[in-house]
Amino acid sequence: MARGRIRAKLRRSHLYTFGCLKPTTTEEVPHPLQGPGYSRTVYCNQPLLHDKKSLFYCKNDISTTKYNVITFLPKALFEQFRRVANIYFLLAACLSASPISPFSSLSMIAPLAFVVGLSMAKEALEDSRRFLQDVKVNRRKVSFHKGDGEFGLRSWQNIMVGDVVKVEKDQFFPADLLLLASSYEDGICYVETMNLDGETNLKVKRSLEATLSLDNDGAFKDFSGTIYCEDPNPSLYTFIGNFEYEQQVYPLDPSQILLRDSKLRNTDHVYGVVIFTGHDSKVMQNSTKSPSKRSTIEKKMDYIIYTLFTVLILISFISSIGFVTKTKYETPKWWYLRPDNIEYQYDPGKIGLAGMSHLITALILYGYLIPISLYVSIEVVKVLQATFINQDIQMYDDETGTPADARTSNLNEELGQVDTILSDKTGTLTCNQMDFLKCSIAGTAYGVRSSEVEVAAAKQMASDLEEQDEEFSSFPMCKERKVSWENTTVDEEIELGTVVPSKNDEDQRPAIKGFGFEDDRLMNGNWLKEPDTNVLLLFFRILAVCHTAIPELNEETDSCTYEAESPDEGAFLVAAREFGFEFYRRTQSSVIIRERFSASGQVVQREYKILNLLDFTSKRKRMSVIVRDEDGSIILFCKGADSIIFDRLSKNGKMYLEATTRHLNEYGEAGLRTLALAYRKLDEQEYFDWNNKFQKAKTAVGPDRDAMLEHVSDIMERELILVGATAVEDKLQKGVPQCIDKLAQAGLKLWVLTGDKMETAINIGFACSLLRQGMKQICITTNSDPAINDGKEVIKGSILNQITNATQLIKLEKDPHAAFALIIDGKTLTYALEDDVKHQFLGLAVDCASVICCRVSPKQKALCMSIYKMCTALLLYWNRVTRLVKEGTGKTTLAIGDGANDVGMIQEADIGVGISGVEGMQAVMASDFAIAQFRFLERLLVVHGHWCYKRIAQMICYFFYKNIAFGLTIFYFEAFAGFSGQSVYDDWYMILFNVVLTSLPVISLGVFEQDVPSEVCLQFPALYQQGPKNLFFDWYRILGWMGNGLYSSLIIFFLVVIIFYDQAFRANGQIADMAAVGTTMFTCIVWAVNCQIALTMSHFTWIQHLFVWGSITAWYLFLMLYGVLPPRYSKTAYQILVEVLAPAPIYWTTTLLITITCVLPYLAHISFQRCFNPMDHHIIQEIKYYKKDIEDQHMWTRERSKARQETKIGFTARVEAKIRHFKGKLQKKQSLGVLSPS
Repeated sequence: MARGRIRAKLRRSHLYTFGCLKPTTTEEVPHPLQGPGYSRTVYCNQPLLHDKKSLFYCKNDISTTKYNVITFLPKALFEQFRRVANIYFLLAACLSASPISPFSSLSMIAPLAFVVGLSMAKEALEDSRRFLQDVKVNRRKVSFHKGDGEFGLRSWQNIMVGDVVKVEKDQFFPADLLLLASSYEDGICYVETMNLDGETNLKVKRSLEATLSLDNDGAFKDFSGTIYCEDPNPSLYTFIGNFEYEQQVYPLDPSQILLRDSKLRNTDHVYGVVIFTGHDSKVMQNSTKSPSKRSTIEKKMDYIIYTLFTVLILISFISSIGFVTKTKYETPKWWYLRPDNIEYQYDPGKIGLAGMSHLITALILYGYLIPISLYVSIEVVKVLQATFINQDIQMYDDETGTPADARTSNLNEELGQVDTILSDKTGTLTCNQMDFLKCSIAGTAYGVRSSEVEVAAAKQMASDLEEQDEEFSSFPMCKERKVSWENTTVDEEIELGTVVPSKNDEDQRPAIKGFGFEDDRLMNGNWLKEPDTNVLLLFFRILAVCHTAIPELNEETDSCTYEAESPDEGAFLVAAREFGFEFYRRTQSSVIIRERFSASGQVVQREYKILNLLDFTSKRKRMSVIVRDEDGSIILFCKGADSIIFDRLSKNGKMYLEATTRHLNEYGEAGLRTLALAYRKLDEQEYFDWNNKFQKAKTAVGPDRDAMLEHVSDIMERELILVGATAVEDKLQKGVPQCIDKLAQAGLKLWVLTGDKMETAINIGFACSLLRQGMKQICITTNSDPAINDGKEVIKGSILNQITNATQLIKLEKDPHAAFALIIDGKTLTYALEDDVKHQFLGLAVDCASVICCRVSPKQKALCMSIYKMCTALLLYWNRVTRLVKEGTGKTTLAIGDGANDVGMIQEADIGVGISGVEGMQAVMASDFAIAQFRFLERLLVVHGHWCYKRIAQMICYFFYKNIAFGLTIFYFEAFAGFSGQSVYDDWYMILFNVVLTSLPVISLGVFEQDVPSEVCLQFPALYQQGPKNLFFDWYRILGWMGNGLYSSLIIFFLVVIIFYDQAFRANGQIADMAAVGTTMFTCIVWAVNCQIALTMSHFTWIQHLFVWGSITAWYLFLMLYGVLPPRYSKTAYQILVEVLAPAPIYWTTTLLITITCVLPYLAHISFQRCFNPMDHHIIQEIKYYKKDIEDQHMWTRERSKARQETKIGFTARVEAKIRHFKGKLQKKQSLGVLSPS
């Protein structure tokens, strides 16, 4: 508590010039809140007033579920009957109760009820998981004012508008709040908004001066006030309102608003009053309702159903025409049918009515063409597939104990058809953990430790160089003469050094968080032995002094930890401490540094008086502090983006510019974030004159205040002297570069959408290998000069011109290895997504190897998926990137993110993946799949996505095959029997066909089928392209399976009829009746379709064998059991197997003959394909079968290298570029060696 009190005395607002400070003045006037959109009235700490009906606002509980208790039944039924087949079976079930139905009503209603009920149960189960996660969030606790100055805990869901709440450090804000006071006496607090906009820098918020006294619980005993403000809206960065308190009215702006799902940092506690609750809060306004998503295959399946419906209607009309013809012209002659006493549906005198009734009968009779069990089988298969995804130990995160979670199973197969991935950056690709890794001081590079990008690239390159030994030896020069590596030049050694990693650099981890630097030249006081000691000293002091952090002393270890606004700043302070310059204490006007000059531990404590602090903003891209040291000298320390600092150097301050620029380029290639450090010495009069101008600008009132401050600051931040540069590593999540590389090899495109500034996004692009040295960057921007106020059409014209020029540049590029990256900011994206520009922008984006969208708002993320909904506010465009890609390309998109700012993007994409990280559960609750780390996306797509796509595609094709083979035999018999409406099969045969006799084998196909094992999927990532290219569910394959079904139906029916029609069936001369013919025909169908699925399977386990051969066995067991029932129940099937069919050899020989004849064309097709036109997985299967991957490693390696999609991003592209460069140098050297005299 003592530490908290000491820190509370520090008025932190004095640290900020631009961040949050407003001039103290009484001339501020309230906002004029009139007209629509400004109707909200909040009575602070007066709960009884909010009980009035006119002031009833929504509760603070949230829901991300698709259903609730009231809407579940109607919405779930609507979802089920969106499927055209279910509508057909509903109509058929209703008509089955009429006398014209060829089947009993039970046989039609029971399967439909089972299918729909099971599907609805699955939907309820999946939505219940979302409900439980909502409950978890809604039951979080927060301290609220109960009355009389006492605070107690209350669930978030019970917080109401007007309540006063107390939020502790590192807690999320439960609603949108007006900041009243904080643990700092000047009302400052720090907020992390990474969950909203993806930015890692802490935001500074400041309460009104009038409420600073409300800094303890007791102060709220008699507190009351009224807020008049804007209505709920999705704008995260704007707020307009007035606060009426103690008979005064104060204007409110966004600097006093704390948004739900942002987090309190570096502040012990704050008090706030609730303005917006639940779905009225800005973060929830930015989210969209949970959409009902359907996979591409399921949508296409509807078209196949339509095709089968067309066939069904066609053959029903043919049947009805035949029936009408028979009834009108032949029935009157059939005296044995008693034409004088006939039912209306057979009455020749009412031929129209008879024809219509027979049409309905035919539509029901031939309904088995439409596979009713297809949907329920797919539901069962998808649930089991999702279970396997959830239980995949390779996607289990040991650190957090989090497994993968398939939150919906509707989209399993969509995982195998993804074309473009849209990813958030912070928390998804990165850990938001910075490590100080390298630095450049006085033109000398320090830091020998490699970044993660360098280590991984070096390992990859070393592996690839080994594989390319033979390729090197095949060069003409190499055949004649061998090049010795020992004789390489120094330049070549450096080149090789970037290729082959050191053995001692194997996955070392820094022992100190935030500090990964390794170089003995600077550690333990050794920097004193370096030539430019004075410059090194300045470098360390800039790190220790130029910041806004607060130290916290650990009395047990006598060392400090730091509460900094950004991870970068924290890393700099840790580095300064490790170099021997420890930031120890901050007072209101000074900082104290403990300087250790040698390994002996001698410590000198120095105090630097803070005269002015010009804080960092995204617009300024730099930070400066003006200090007076103990010698009385006035010095300006400055750090910022190199492009900004270099433009402000004096003529004599560029001594190290060339070397530092070279080092910065190297750091950028290594994926590091860089800043340049500089200083300037000031004399007393110069500072005195400038400070007068600065104080005048600081206290100015009016719209020009910010511009005046910027101008005065810019005057001081000139004539700088360059000291050096820093390079920190934004730690990528484990395995991110390798995952991106594998996804690129699989042919997937990756877009990064981030709220960070462009420089940060580019650095991460290099870190992830989305960008690389030599890649041509296309930056689409608008004029950033606020003095130039161009019209909208002028800006759009400029953007369109940039897009056109870039597109032309790509088209004219002749280098086949050239790669382009598109980088665009949120403001420019606003115009690029408008109707007259969007198509050109999308065309350019598709032509680029990688796309990075920075400074993007949450709704821009989601709207990027489509081009149809247009908005005017900047916030409404993040979603549009997602929607643009989804609908503009017509390809499957996947969005992945971890924060509430990613919810819109996740919901808008075809597939949404949430990272169950540290940023709350909003993204996970809105997602279709949840994983703990980005690297698991590789296995989710390349393995499970590939398997699920092929399984579902083959399963659906097989379903249509078997139902056509079965259903058309009914039509053939109908024609053979005079279109009488008589079925050749027993009712129970038809019920069991889809439910028992053919269901389990097809389910085993959908659950267990593997064309190749999981490790081979990862070794041959190009196999994934079978999904996006839709090789297994295109119309060619679908029609092929349908043709196979047609062929099988013809063979089964006509061969059985021909064999049984005109000859004795048994030894005593008996001929086959309809029951014998129907049962034999059905036996042939059961054998043919089950043998067909056995040929389709590539991977057999005992389960598949049990289901396939067990289904055939089950048919014979059923015939035996059904046949022993009394004739009252078994009807014509009484003892059909034991006494009629089994003793007849013709029954068995017919079954064998027809089964072989049915599967022979498919067997011939796959044999021909494997021999003359094999697919990728066919080759791999044969290699694995003959164990060539073990016996011939060289061939296996060669085939693996072929099984990578040509890519221009990822480690592979970076390595290949370096290898091309190295080969070029090698060939050049060899050429020079040949030309030189021996």
